[in-house]
Amino acid sequence: MSIDIKLHKNDLPDDLNLGNLLAIDCEFMGLNVSRDPLCLIQISTGNSDAHIIQLNRSNYNAPNLVKILSDKKVTKIFHYGRADIAHIKFYLKTDTNNILDTKIASKLARSYSDNHSLKTLIKEFINIDISKQFQNSDFGGELSQAQLKYCANDVIYLHQIHNELTKILIRENRNELYKECLKFLKTRVDLDLSLFKEDIWSH
Repeated sequence: MSIDIKLHKNDLPDDLNLGNLLAIDCEFMGLNVSRDPLCLIQISTGNSDAHIIQLNRSNYNAPNLVKILSDKKVTKIFHYGRADIAHIKFYLKTDTNNILDTKIASKLARSYSDNHSLKTLIKEFINIDISKQFQNSDFGGELSQAQLKYCANDVIYLHQIHNELTKILIRENRNELYKECLKFLKTRVDLDLSLFKEDIWSH
């Protein structure tokens, strides 16, 4: 598959119209939100494209990107959005609205599996075995073509995967449960940012 990858410095261009259903992923220096900076946000329209925004870490000034993330009319598909949305809120100072999440959908739909990684979902539904070689690489500096391709792979398949998972959720009468879980996701992020990492429902 030929992927159209565009790297943008600091923010999205003013005149770029990406539509109202986007796949989004982030890269950061680690999973500790307050310690490990948000470096990149990648976006795909689902048409074999990836717009990769390399954020200005001195000020995180990205008004065009923030407008999309906060827009309630634009649907955003994440895979494990919990970590991404927490970093977005901490560094870009905005809520992310109208969220779908393929990891949550997979855990509810694919109860026949205990593996819900993006690599596994791409293999099952798209029949492509992607490389995760650069998953733990340094995204804080100059980016290699291999890193850009890795970033693109994290978003270009999410539309198709979510469609396939939705079919299973509807067939198994779990789609309403999925929707209710999504309503809690922003609260789960707020709990993370408040350092409540444990399961508050446990005994």
